[in-house]
Amino acid sequence: MRICSLAVTAGLAALLALPNGAAAQADADAATVALSGENPLHPGDVVRLRIWREEELSGDFTVDQDGMVVLPRLGPVMVTSRDPAEVRESIRQEFGRYLQHTSIEIVLLRRLQVLGAVRSPGLYPVDATMNVSDVLALAGGTTPEGDPDRIELVRNGERIEGRLSTNTDLNAAQIRSGDQIFVPERSWISRHSGVVAAGLSASAGLLVALLGQ
Repeated sequence: MRICSLAVTAGLAALLALPNGAAAQADADAATVALSGENPLHPGDVVRLRIWREEELSGDFTVDQDGMVVLPRLGPVMVTSRDPAEVRESIRQEFGRYLQHTSIEIVLLRRLQVLGAVRSPGLYPVDATMNVSDVLALAGGTTPEGDPDRIELVRNGERIEGRLSTNTDLNAAQIRSGDQIFVPERSWISRHSGVVAAGLSASAGLLVALLGQ
């Protein structure tokens, strides 16, 4: 019993002896674990507000370089260092102080590049609840040369392992702001299957004719 008591006392002493920096780091680690799994916002991303019967309060508001977004009535709100679920709930509660019995829709949009064999390549704001097919639709869909079965995710110039499908959810794929969805072109044989088939048919016919002589 005396040994157990000494061990508990030593453990408590060690915890109390932790420097403030270590305690702060422990709190930060706990906060990271508590994240909902949705990637945080970054500068250039957008907070979209849709408030019923409040058009002057509704709109798209861009996150600045300091990680702040300036919202009507609320003013500057820090969003980049916070869990997206917490951001949405906090904004909803703040507006609830001014607005009673109204519907408040808050959508967090990330910047995503859509490149390759699509009709309108470019940078698009996307909702994490969308899937890859929705994103391709924003870019006008794939071209006839595009291969939707070989879609790639590119981050900081490097291809991320694991192929995307058109049904992949952006949140499940851990899409981040600034990522690229790249649609490669189908192989030459795949794009010219009719020509290849005709050539093979002609070759087979010629071979049959030669063998019949």
